[in-house]
Amino acid sequence: MSRPLRHILSADQFDPDFVTKLFANANRTKANVEHERRHHRIGNTLAGNILYRLFYAESTRTYESFGFAATHLGMSVLGTQSVQFSSVAKGETLEDTIKTINSYLPSIIVLRGQAVGDAARAADVSRVPIINAGDGSGEHPTQSLLDLYTMRQELGRIEDLHIVMGGDLWNGRTVRSLAKLAAKFPGNRFTFIAPPTFEMQPDIKAILDKAGVKYAETTKVTDVLPDADVVYWTRVQKERLTETQKDYLAEHPDTHEKYTLGLKEVKLMKPGARLMHPLPRVGEIKTEVDPDPRAAYIRQMYYGMIIRMALIEWTLGYE
Repeated sequence: MSRPLRHILSADQFDPDFVTKLFANANRTKANVEHERRHHRIGNTLAGNILYRLFYAESTRTYESFGFAATHLGMSVLGTQSVQFSSVAKGETLEDTIKTINSYLPSIIVLRGQAVGDAARAADVSRVPIINAGDGSGEHPTQSLLDLYTMRQELGRIEDLHIVMGGDLWNGRTVRSLAKLAAKFPGNRFTFIAPPTFEMQPDIKAILDKAGVKYAETTKVTDVLPDADVVYWTRVQKERLTETQKDYLAEHPDTHEKYTLGLKEVKLMKPGARLMHPLPRVGEIKTEVDPDPRAAYIRQMYYGMIIRMALIEWTLGYE
């Protein structure tokens, strides 16, 4: 009897035991890929498998991260990255597109959808695993895992952390998934920094309340930086702004400047703290910060490829 498909749809599906095992596998994967690169080779763990990337919204990091992850495992990689590809422009449903791709016998489909719930819709009709690479303003589960893995690599722990999240928390799917996942580990607490109308959405706060996880909210950037273990900053999601948010930005044109981090702000952080960002950044972290050892967002991208390699292996049953 065939085993159930291992879809990756939401941070809700991960528990601490899964994360612990996945990170152990990621560490082995990291050692393997670094060994292969030193010898100018590419791995072949999953040779003969095909990863297909179906992105209804354009992407650089997530799209290419999955592509490189699969390539380092020896997989063949194909993909489409545009909302204007032919069938969609003609009005084809997501379900029919997934069924069509299934007919070409891929091993995994990595999907970036346009709306909340697209990954679940795809999973309902797919004969191969679906990996959610972002569904509108909903979730980005693989990003939450790579973020937590970055914390483990950089800080040596994923418990008892004060995690400060700042910027556009209302529209940012990365902060939603990360808050859900980090809340499952003991001792973690949050501070949310956002301008009015950009606060963390009520459903995430309700999850934290139910779990008994402590969190605070503020509009002031510098007050909590000295006590942070992780500062996770985000850009304004201009493509998803509500009318209320557009009005607020029009009335407060200095908002972006107020929520920008430079060396002055980063120097307030503890020497051992880390500054993270899912990228792309559009000025909310100044480039002058990049050489600071607390700036982990470039290293974060590398950890992202590693964790996605481990996830691909898990999805296909290689653990």
